Amino acid sequence: MSAAGFGYMPYPPAGAGPGAGTQIPPQALSFNPFAPAFTPATSGQQRPHSQSRSRSRSPMRGKGKGQFPEKRDERAQPSRASGGIPNPTPEYLVHASLPPLLLPHPRQILVVIDLNGTLLFRPSRKNPSQFVERPHARRFLSYCIDTFHVAIWSSAKPDNVRRMCDQLMTPEQRQRVVAIWGRDKFGLDAADYNRRVQCYKRLGALWGAHEVARTHPRFDEGVRWSQADTVLIDDSLEKARSEPYNLVPIPEFMGDPNEPGYILPQVHDYINECSRQADISTYIRMSPFQSKANFMLGAPAVANAAAPAA
Repeated sequence: MSAAGFGYMPYPPAGAGPGAGTQIPPQALSFNPFAPAFTPATSGQQRPHSQSRSRSRSPMRGKGKGQFPEKRDERAQPSRASGGIPNPTPEYLVHASLPPLLLPHPRQILVVIDLNGTLLFRPSRKNPSQFVERPHARRFLSYCIDTFHVAIWSSAKPDNVRRMCDQLMTPEQRQRVVAIWGRDKFGLDAADYNRRVQCYKRLGALWGAHEVARTHPRFDEGVRWSQADTVLIDDSLEKARSEPYNLVPIPEFMGDPNEPGYILPQVHDYINECSRQADISTYIRMSPFQSKANFMLGAPAVANAAAPAA
C-alpha cells in the first residue's frame, strides 16, 4: 500500500532542504487516518490515556469457545550481567529538553515497532504459532514500511518473532524492514534469557548496529539514527526507560477484536506529525501521544492532495 493510499502526503523529492524550523507549543492533536495531511486540532487538550499497561482480560473467541489469556508471573529485574536497569543519560535529557521545532516537510524517520501486545496477541504459550491481530495491524505496518524505515524489536524468542512476522508481513515486506530483533538482542545473560525478566529496549544498541545505521539517508555523511529521528511504538513504558521521550505508548492489546479507540490509526497520525519534527524527543516530551477511547474513523479523503513542492 502506498503512503498516499493511507491518506498521508508523500515525502518531498530527495535533496529538498528542510528549510527553517518553526518553534511550536504543546498542542492537542486531531486524529484522522484518512486525512491527506496531519492537522493540529483547535480544540482543547485531549484527556490522556492511562500510562499503565492494560490489565483487562477480554474473552477470546476461538473455535466457538471463549478463551482467556494465561496468567503470567510478574517480571523479575535483569541481573547486572544483563545490564541491570538503565536510565536516560544526561546528554539525552539535555537534548530532549530543547524546544520542539516544526519542519516545513516530513522527513524519513526510524520507526521501531513491538509485536506481542502492540500489533498482535498470543493467547497461549502452548500454541506459539496462533496469534490474534490488533485491528488495523497489517494496514498500519504496511503503511509504516512504505513510508518510513521500520525495525521490529520484540522481547520474544527469535522463533516466535519469526512466526509473528510471517503472519503480519509478506516476504517482500520483510526484506524491506531494516532489522528484525528478538530476545537475543537484549544483552541478557543465559539465566535471564530463559526466565521472565524485564527487558529494556536500549535504542542506542539499535542505532549502533551497522545493519540499522547504514539505512540512514545521510549515512555516507556520517549521520546516524538518534533520538532526533526515532520513535518506539510499544505497550510498555518500562521498556523505554533509557529513551522515554522516543516512546509512543499504547494500551496493551489483549486479543479483543472489537477493541475500542482505533489505537493504530491514531498512532498513524501521531508518527506522521513526528516525521515533521527537527527532534522527535523534544516533541514527544512536550506533546506525548494520547489515545482517545471514543475516537471514530472519519470518511476516506479523496486522493487528490497536492504534492509537496520540490
